[in-house]
Amino acid sequence: MRVFNKLFISFICMIFSMQAAFSADVWVNDLKRLFSDNSAIIYEINLRTFGALDTNKNGIIDFDDAEESGNFLNAIVKLDELYQKGINTIHVLPITPVGKTKALGTAGSLYAASSFNSINPQLGSKNTAMSLKAQAEKFINEAHKRNIRVIIDLPSCGSYDLYMQRPELFVKDKSGQPVVPADWTDVRLLNAGSENSINNDVYKLYKEFVDMVMSIGADGIRADVATNKPAKFWKELIDYSHLKDPQFLWLAEASESWTQPVSEYAVFTPYNKLLEAGFDGYYGSYFNLKNFKTGKELIDLITKTRLNLPDNKAVIGSFTTHDEMSPVLINGTRFSEMIIWLNATLPVNSYFVDGFDTGDNYIYLWANKEAFKTFTDDDYYFVHRGKIDIFNFSRQPGAVNDNLLKSFISANIFKKQFIPMINNGKFIPLKASAPSVFAYTFCYNGKSLIVIGNLDFRKQVETFVSVPKLTPNNIILPIKIENIPVTKNKGIETSLNPGETQVLLLDDLEVK
Repeated sequence: MRVFNKLFISFICMIFSMQAAFSADVWVNDLKRLFSDNSAIIYEINLRTFGALDTNKNGIIDFDDAEESGNFLNAIVKLDELYQKGINTIHVLPITPVGKTKALGTAGSLYAASSFNSINPQLGSKNTAMSLKAQAEKFINEAHKRNIRVIIDLPSCGSYDLYMQRPELFVKDKSGQPVVPADWTDVRLLNAGSENSINNDVYKLYKEFVDMVMSIGADGIRADVATNKPAKFWKELIDYSHLKDPQFLWLAEASESWTQPVSEYAVFTPYNKLLEAGFDGYYGSYFNLKNFKTGKELIDLITKTRLNLPDNKAVIGSFTTHDEMSPVLINGTRFSEMIIWLNATLPVNSYFVDGFDTGDNYIYLWANKEAFKTFTDDDYYFVHRGKIDIFNFSRQPGAVNDNLLKSFISANIFKKQFIPMINNGKFIPLKASAPSVFAYTFCYNGKSLIVIGNLDFRKQVETFVSVPKLTPNNIILPIKIENIPVTKNKGIETSLNPGETQVLLLDDLEVK
């Protein structure tokens, strides 16, 4: 049953009244403050595909047919669209030049950096006389005009091309060969040193990267696999950046779930030590949601994350990233909706991948087949199934799912309105009678926000959620529901469709 209430309608109306809020002539970075307040709504983009012009719709950019891959300039036209969706921060995947030797994919992996102090020429438009740096600056300036902050990705490793040029930067194995970390065959492990002595050559490399991205106006850095460098290395680099801009954000790709180095030759710095070194936040373990069968597992993760998070530090809603398979392939659109509303109702910085909001499954018909043309030494269109392509010149991410997009926009607007309640309210797990159901509330200023979700994506469940002091006389405002819940004494009786998430507001009761 579809239920429209005044609160929900007011959110939808706001969508159409939103107008671009252009900043002052001088942009003042506020990303650290926004992030520590759990108010960043982050959208991850691959510039090489974000604005790609695939006119023949075959999924591959055919340069011989005058098609254009994504670049700094053609990305600008999509910034208004991001703003209208409620995005206030973009995470740009690496903009460094990519390796072409021992490569993966026909364009080379974005994470196989062949240089750390220059910009990937693949991201420049040929239809302008502007320099590559000027194009990058213009893109970031245009984002800032729309009140959108920009985080740039810092690759963890170097390409084989860089190893051939500067072998002294890399870790060697017992036989003297450069180390391949994990199964990332297109990169080699940089030698950042140890806690006792960092490698100044690699530090200088990364310092030049910081100088480069700050010079084009970026607001922060996301450090890829931050765990494989010493805390001392990061502390010196972060302190250096803050001398230039105290609000410059540092986001660590790290998690409580990760406890092992990417190689026996690599160091391992746990997430808590990275936070002590100066990182403002990390990924958390929310990506494990796809494996949870009981509501208790999610509630335990939320509780543990909140308890272990130091003051002024934050996490992102890492339910899905470019390293994760598309949610629609895992558990359908319902899973995507659940991720949307968990991001909106938890004290996390919301995080989404380009194409998520319209239900892209990242299935490419040409995937892993022999290529007609390549720009590396790889003759195949290498991709990871169900994950956004970072290896080839390919189409824009996207699909057509208007209902999912509507939910995405509504949830982002909701979060902006209710973040004071989520940040300042008391988090209380609620008991549900069905094992697959999670339920929690944030109570603040005489009101209670209640979230109920069904982790069983195959069958409908009936459940009773205990809510202390609730009576049938209390007023429940349904923010997101499909079936009308029934208010009972000390609880809510509700029916949840497979994978459904319900969001309710008790306007006259603060649950204790």
